[in-house]
Amino acid sequence: MIQKSMTIHLDNGLEARPVAVFVQVASQYESSVFVEVEDKKVNAKSIMGMMSLGLDNGEELTVVADGSDEADAIAHIERFLNGQDE
Repeated sequence: MIQKSMTIHLDNGLEARPVAVFVQVASQYESSVFVEVEDKKVNAKSIMGMMSLGLDNGEELTVVADGSDEADAIAHIERFLNGQDE
């Protein structure tokens, strides 16, 4: 299991379109992927769960991945949140 804190660097934060892309990125991996913000923990492969977080640019979150491709999943999600892989 890998757990990593990340900051969102997307102009509009994680609104509808970026959330959909985020879920697509997470869903490419076999590993389970969760996003934790404060006391909330949601499945990163769930569009409704991710939308419920209402995350904006500059906010911090923790991504937790567990599985055979967890390192690749964490790296890809971090690139996406940094605006490098949209």
